Amino acid sequence: MVNISINPNPVVPALPRVTDKTKVDVRYSLIEPFANAHIYWDSEVRELVYDVEEPILNDVEKNVIKRLEDAMIELINVNVVTEKTPDKIMEYVDKTAKFLISELNLKLNEEGYRKIFYYLYRDFVGMNEVEPLLRDYFIEDIECNGINTPIYVVHRNYHNIKTNLRFKEIDHLASFVEKLAQRCGKYVSYSEPLLDGSLPDGSRVNATYTQDITSHGPTFTIRKFSKIPWTPIQLIAFNTLSPEMLAYFWLLIQYKSNIFIAGGTSSGKTTLLNAIAFFIPPEAHVISIEDTRELNLPRENWIPAVARIAIGTGKVGEIDLFDLLKNSFRQNPNYVIVGEVRGREAFVLFQGMASGHPSISTMHADSVDTLIRRLETPPIELSPTLVNSLDCVAIMTHAIIKKNETRRLREIVEIINVNNDGVVIVNTPFMWNATQDAFYFKKQSKVFEKISVRNGISVEELQREFSQRSKLLYALYLKKVFGFEDVQKIIIDYYRNPGEVMQRFGVG
Repeated sequence: MVNISINPNPVVPALPRVTDKTKVDVRYSLIEPFANAHIYWDSEVRELVYDVEEPILNDVEKNVIKRLEDAMIELINVNVVTEKTPDKIMEYVDKTAKFLISELNLKLNEEGYRKIFYYLYRDFVGMNEVEPLLRDYFIEDIECNGINTPIYVVHRNYHNIKTNLRFKEIDHLASFVEKLAQRCGKYVSYSEPLLDGSLPDGSRVNATYTQDITSHGPTFTIRKFSKIPWTPIQLIAFNTLSPEMLAYFWLLIQYKSNIFIAGGTSSGKTTLLNAIAFFIPPEAHVISIEDTRELNLPRENWIPAVARIAIGTGKVGEIDLFDLLKNSFRQNPNYVIVGEVRGREAFVLFQGMASGHPSISTMHADSVDTLIRRLETPPIELSPTLVNSLDCVAIMTHAIIKKNETRRLREIVEIINVNNDGVVIVNTPFMWNATQDAFYFKKQSKVFEKISVRNGISVEELQREFSQRSKLLYALYLKKVFGFEDVQKIIIDYYRNPGEVMQRFGVG
């Protein structure tokens, strides 16, 4: 029998951005050379569909793989396999499968073995039917709503798409949710049917286990962790925001302002947070705090802290955001980033802001008024004095542009003052016009005035710097400088020698 090579990380293709969905017809590799994605317009159902294309097994091969899988369950040590390197994993599955084929006297040709080896790898080392979707760089979310319903994905280019995958048996779906829990280092059962955790690669998992909780059977949602986050320049290319907005954030972060990013679910809050974190000065000590790992900052001097749920009963071993945040301020951070503020940790965060620790965070809210109300009412209940530590709020939103769903930075709102009765006085220097799909800004910035007073820099000088950085960011966009490391290096170089960087990119 032949030795087989599997590449679970093929080269990411450059997909065309097609405005007319009926013209979409793309195919690319997910697990080379066995599994592909095929995304195309289905004229019968009149929508985009996502087909996972895998090797087709004949009846003999189906019988062989059933017998092999039953036997391998007794032999294979999944924990040992998943801790090895990819080459060692392939070797281990190959040797075990060949041993069992010989022992069970199964008849199989080389082509049949190649196909079966892929399924053994997928099901024992990977995450079964869902493994190809997890390997798709372009997929952000994977959603299963129960048995006999299609699995949906959220694709970076084509947004919500129905796939050809579905779980047909409730026991099989329940077994998959158990596997998700195991890979998250957690446990689900009839008495504890809710799962919230992270896979080893950082992808966030939320699942239900029993039919009495969700009537269509077990469900799961996987929000994939992006190993390489979007850069600020890529967000300009997507028209998520303008170069001027990014230049504004760059100045605010350099001069230690406090920023909140608000918006609805999946509106791009974490994506924006990751992007503007590129602007944190290279020497700064950063601590990030999250429930589940989503942030990926382009820096070395960074402590990523993640909350831990209780072990057993009585909240033994629980480390929540409040504990992590309280501890972080003892580590003398230059910047604190909290993935999402929801509860009592907000009090510690805003105390830190008030005492001079610049912070960036996100919150579920669709406007500044809603955000302030959430901060001032239970369970958070901050005083207006503490809320006044906040410098600005960025509001992310979903938008339909030319019949395509996308994301936009709707506005940046500066907090001038929060009165004792909760009335907020604001200034809005940046705004997105939905009708024209264009961004507008005005020169007057109250935060620039704050920075001027705090740092002894004139507002005129800040405006000049703002204009210069806006031009630089736009020049990077025009030259298609999108790479993670390339963008980070340019920002670091700018901090060290701005004149040289401006000259290098022909910006006056």
